[in-house]
Amino acid sequence: MSEDVGTSTCKPKTSVTGEYSVTNPDQVLENVLENVLIFLTSRRDRNAVSLVSKSWHRAEAHTRSDLFIGNCYSVAPVRVTGRFKRIRSVWLKGKPRFADFSLMPADWGAHFTPWAHAMAGAYRALEKICLKRMTVTNDDLGIIARSFLNFKEIVLVCCDGFGARGIGVIASECRNLRVLELNEDEVLDEEFDWISCFPMEGTSNLESLCFDCVESSVNFDALERLVARSPLLKKLRLNRHVSIGQLYRLALRAPQLTDLGTGSFSLPEVIGQQQAENHEPDYGHAFAACRSIICLSGFRDLAPEYLPAIYPVCANLTSLNLSYANIDAQQLKAVIRHCHKLRVFWTLDSICDEGLQAVADTCKDLRELRVFPIDASENAEGPVSEVGLLAISLGCRKLESVLYFCQQMTNAAVIAMSKNCPDLVVFRLCIIGRYRPDRATGEPMDEGFGAIVKNCKKLTRLAVSGLLTDRAFSYIGQYGKLVRTLSVAFAADGDTGLKYVLEGCTNLQKLEIRDSPFGDSGLLSGLHHFYNMRFVWLSSCRVTKQGCLEVARRLPKLVVEVFRRDEEEGGERGDFVNTLYMYRSLDGPRADAPQFVKIL
Repeated sequence: MSEDVGTSTCKPKTSVTGEYSVTNPDQVLENVLENVLIFLTSRRDRNAVSLVSKSWHRAEAHTRSDLFIGNCYSVAPVRVTGRFKRIRSVWLKGKPRFADFSLMPADWGAHFTPWAHAMAGAYRALEKICLKRMTVTNDDLGIIARSFLNFKEIVLVCCDGFGARGIGVIASECRNLRVLELNEDEVLDEEFDWISCFPMEGTSNLESLCFDCVESSVNFDALERLVARSPLLKKLRLNRHVSIGQLYRLALRAPQLTDLGTGSFSLPEVIGQQQAENHEPDYGHAFAACRSIICLSGFRDLAPEYLPAIYPVCANLTSLNLSYANIDAQQLKAVIRHCHKLRVFWTLDSICDEGLQAVADTCKDLRELRVFPIDASENAEGPVSEVGLLAISLGCRKLESVLYFCQQMTNAAVIAMSKNCPDLVVFRLCIIGRYRPDRATGEPMDEGFGAIVKNCKKLTRLAVSGLLTDRAFSYIGQYGKLVRTLSVAFAADGDTGLKYVLEGCTNLQKLEIRDSPFGDSGLLSGLHHFYNMRFVWLSSCRVTKQGCLEVARRLPKLVVEVFRRDEEEGGERGDFVNTLYMYRSLDGPRADAPQFVKIL
């Protein structure tokens, strides 16, 4: 078999006399490898393969079509395009996650422009781009639209810098477009009719259109025509300017939908009065026509009286996102009792512990739960507590991912979750407020989080909060061997806790810490591990500039950024650095750092 592969793909070399020489064994190996590596899809496996030898490194580069870069500053675009020649899909991340909490200044960086120019010249066959927390301009979108002849998919998540005109260029120029998704982006408020930019012909391939984050209104007539001429459309997420009356018309046009973002789920006041006089349409009839829907989201500006309209599709739902719907427990119960197949559920804490009990009673196959706060202030009395978390752990034992915001918690409830839901991969418990102990005993929350890392053997992501001592971090270091992302807020005694984590969590890739008493000693304990990590973020801790300089001196290939602003903006507090951000880079410090960023 190997001989066939070698002779069919590599001609033997000849000498100047015309005689055949021995076939280059390295070339034969690379040809064999390339035929094997095309079946290797895991990026971690591919990274491991590329480190075996130079020959394997070349073969892996020649066969890679999908590119993932977790930090846009970890490598220069020219290095990427120089190594990988056959890329068809790019997934690129910019700012770290704490940017979502306004902890990172908006003008920090993560510009897509250099990447757009580099890829335009190297990847003419590019079909898909996914960007997260990047600054993308209208010009960047224009480059994408005009450079890749077979471009099919663009997904922008938590991005900023672009507006409706840039979206319009993508819509008009990308004739093979299948996916246009804008998720939680800050889109510039431009009065521009981008929906009408889709060509009247050639949109039959459109499969996904998401614009729920766009604040400006859309041309509904153009949207309705677009939906009508897109028979393959499966995913449609609308913004708050699309009323339930308009949703009714779209749903009748597209009964093939499987994923629907409802828009505002209410009627404009004037139209509502008119329809009340002329009898409103049967909204439930439109949902009944969409029997294929398995994912529902949206519900902005929800009018609860319209919730019964979704009953016809509830039995088939696997995902329900109510994180924009301020509904109470009774309103939720009327919906959730139909949702026996639900696997993903996002909600506001307005449903209270009673609503979570209803979810636990019905959704036995639930895999992911997210509970967001309506009021995140420290002094608010939270409507969900350990009671709701305990109910979920008892009723939903297949849980794999939890994000739970609350004002109070007990060790007993967290321990129960660790025992009842041992398949947890993600556990993020955010106790709002500083250093809050076990509500029932007044003790630190050490044993609860300790139980999570002990009993949940698959755990890779953990967020801790509340009153914690070094004991909790010793548990994390001892048992959290698979933890790749750790987030810490308002927790710990001092440097010893950080040492436990950096010395014990050998697979740690991302470390995010805010408002915790970690200092130079704890920071320096990770010198052996920082090169293996994607990034480290510390804000409002007790790290000094001298400690940061020491890291930079001893690890010259690590980029060490210190954010310094004047005192009234909350800059450096005496000897302590306000924010430290460190990340590995193959090409050294970036050239576009703003003035408030000092690279050591």
